[in-house]
Amino acid sequence: MRKLLTSLSALTMALASSILVTAPGLSHAARIVEGPEVYWRFSLWGQRRSFTEGIEYVAKHVGERTGGKFTIEIFYEQRLSKSRENLDGVSSGAFEGATICAVFHPDRNKPLNVLDLPFLPLDNLDVMRKVHDAVYSHPAVVELFDRWNAFLYMSAIVPQFEFMGQGEAPKGIAEFKGRKVSAFGGQTTALEKLGATTTVLVGSEIRPALDSGAIDTVSFPYSYAFSAYKIDEISSWVTTNLMFGTVNCPIVFNRNAYDALPLQYKQLLWDLTLGAYTAMKRSYTEQNVVNEEKWKKSGKLRMVEFPASEMKQFRRIAGKPIWDAWVDENEGEIPAQQLLDLVMDTANRLRLCQ
Repeated sequence: MRKLLTSLSALTMALASSILVTAPGLSHAARIVEGPEVYWRFSLWGQRRSFTEGIEYVAKHVGERTGGKFTIEIFYEQRLSKSRENLDGVSSGAFEGATICAVFHPDRNKPLNVLDLPFLPLDNLDVMRKVHDAVYSHPAVVELFDRWNAFLYMSAIVPQFEFMGQGEAPKGIAEFKGRKVSAFGGQTTALEKLGATTTVLVGSEIRPALDSGAIDTVSFPYSYAFSAYKIDEISSWVTTNLMFGTVNCPIVFNRNAYDALPLQYKQLLWDLTLGAYTAMKRSYTEQNVVNEEKWKKSGKLRMVEFPASEMKQFRRIAGKPIWDAWVDENEGEIPAQQLLDLVMDTANRLRLCQ
C-alpha cells in the first residue's frame, strides 16, 4: 500500500491542490484541506508521554489542517481496550486506530518480532524509524496485517532499553544471575542466558510488581518510561550505556476506515509523519535532560556505566546467537533470514551515510 500511495503521489497532490483553500490569517503552509466530516477513535494505554507524542502531533494537525472536519480523538488509560487487545479492536472496527506493540502478542506478529531482537544496530531514533519503515513495508508484514484488516501507518519509535532496579547495582553481566526482571521480546532470551528470571509485563503492571517484590529489575526505554511509570521513585540504580535493544510499536489503522478516507486526507496523514517523528524525538531528548538532572540531584539513584569489556561479552552472548536462533526457529513459516538481512542492511547503510 505504501508503494501504491507513492506511485499515486502526483495524482493525489493534484487532486488535493485543487480543493485546498487558504483560510484567513493562515500561511501557505497551513492551508485548509477540504473534505468530509470524519471522526476516528484511537486507543492507548497509560497517560500522555513521549511515546505518544507522535500520534498527538498527528491528531492535532489533522484537526487543524482540515478545519476540524477530520478528528482523531485519543483515548488513554485503556478506556477503549486493554493494551494487549488493541489489535483485536482495530481488526474488528471497534475503533479506527491504536498503537500496538508486537511483544504483546508475538505469536500473532512473527515477522515484526525481528525488530525486537536484542542488540540490533539501531543506534539512534532516526536509524530506528527508517529500519522500522523498511520492515513494515516488507510483503510478509503487509500481508500479515491485511489479514488483521489493519494498516501499518508508522512506528511509535521507542528508545533503546536500559535497566533500573532495586538493591545492589550490577557491576557486570554475571550479576544478573538470579535477578527477577521485567523484559520484552528477544530480551527475555538474552537475560535467561545470564541466569535471570524474566516476566513479560505491560507498563501499568510493572510498578505494582516492583512494589510487591515479584520483580526487582526493569528493562525499559531510557529514560522516559522509568519516570512515566514512576519506576525511578522506588529504585536505587539505573544503567546508562547498555543499549540492550528496543521494541517496535506500530501505529495502526483499521483498513476499512483508512480505505474510506478521501485521497487528500490520506495524503495529509502521510505528510504529517515526519513532524510526528520529530515530535517524539524532541520529547525523548527533553525528557532525558529532565530525568538525568532529577536523578543526579536526588542522590538516591546510582547511574551505572558498564565497562567496554562487559559490553562486548554481553553482545557476544546475547547478540548474534539470539538472532541466528530466531531465524532457525521461524524460517519456513516466515522469511526470517530475509527480514533479518533487511534490518541489518538498512541499518548499516544508514549508519554509513551519517
